[in-house]
Amino acid sequence: MEFVVEEGKLVNEDCSTLVLPALSIGNVGQLAVDLLVSSTGAERVGYLDDPNLLPCVGNDAYGPLPCGDIALPLEVYESSSIATTLAQQRSPVAKGMMIKFAENIADFAASSGKKHVIVLSSLDFQRLHNLDLSRGPQVYYLSNAESDGRDDHCERLGFGRLREYDSEGRCWKYLSSVFEKNSEEELTFPSEDELEDIDYYPSLPFAALFSAFKARGLKVTCLLCYCSEGDNIPEAFLLAEAASKLTGLTPDKFHGEEGGKWRIPYSWKSMYGAPPDMSMF
Repeated sequence: MEFVVEEGKLVNEDCSTLVLPALSIGNVGQLAVDLLVSSTGAERVGYLDDPNLLPCVGNDAYGPLPCGDIALPLEVYESSSIATTLAQQRSPVAKGMMIKFAENIADFAASSGKKHVIVLSSLDFQRLHNLDLSRGPQVYYLSNAESDGRDDHCERLGFGRLREYDSEGRCWKYLSSVFEKNSEEELTFPSEDELEDIDYYPSLPFAALFSAFKARGLKVTCLLCYCSEGDNIPEAFLLAEAASKLTGLTPDKFHGEEGGKWRIPYSWKSMYGAPPDMSMF
């Protein structure tokens, strides 16, 4: 993986926190990063060129005018005001290459001096067994602060620990052995036919990223929410707000139209096409 800095841009070494999505159902992590980039006024400083990502190209997602900027598969934004780097991934990882991609992005984070990595992702709503409607939408977390995934700061913020995490589970142990490269026993990841319900969570991209950052000695926190395919804008706000709370970001640092509010990315205006013609009803 190569980090290419845009011409005329400087990388701020004080940005010690990295926020990035892990692709999953509903693309909630990507939508949340879009919202954070737009609302904090983060500036694109470069992009990451990785052979394990499928190629893609598109229009600038944030500007209202066609300024000639194009969106690339993995872009890097910085917001000096909140000392945070945001990476936006716009295309999926090639099949079978998630481990290598996670290794590369973890190497980038470690070499660029990041101290805390926040991964935003989503989980299949059908996997949620204990639904508590009285609490409303819930943010779950997984941290490497303690061996069981618990983090006191996340608990104080009201996030729920991902109780399905088991560091001794066969798939979690496999991920640890791959990235830490110090396991004495040879472990393998189950084939698709051998996967059980408990293997769902470690089979997702966020699990590989979590294990890779952990192996590099970085503090890593995964913020997760359950959703289904469809309009997941509310879930994107949920994760973006959770990431803001975790980093101590206050609304007065947002660049919303009225100050102190979220700025909706311009690309969202055409996310689901034009509204229906109401004359037909």
